Amino acid sequence: MILKIKTGSKTELIDITSEIRNLVRSSSIKEGFCMLYVPHTTAAVTINESADPSVKSDILMILNKIIPWEAEYRHLEGNSPAHIKSTIVGVSELIAIENEKLVLGTWQGIFFCEFDGPRNRKVNVHLFQENIEE
Repeated sequence: MILKIKTGSKTELIDITSEIRNLVRSSSIKEGFCMLYVPHTTAAVTINESADPSVKSDILMILNKIIPWEAEYRHLEGNSPAHIKSTIVGVSELIAIENEKLVLGTWQGIFFCEFDGPRNRKVNVHLFQENIEE
């Protein structure tokens, strides 16, 4: 399955938890895994607190401070910081499914991370049924 995302800013974290939950709910998987993969070199996916929106802005603030847009980068496209952020955050997540639900902590959410927007993006979603042998 592919989740399509349209980003609106150069850098942003977009909560995609409800979309992923809906995909799991509509599947027939009771126990298994949800693998998320972002096939972009300037985007990522992460799990973090979703209750307080200031966490998203704090993450972006520090990433932008650690990896500034202006530096002596050699990549000709001018988006080296986005490539570096994608590498640091990562392009995949694996989440357990139990009782037809994602296993996330109370405050956890799943975020698509845009580092070179705005763009049309996608997240590949793969759901795997756990084989239980008795």
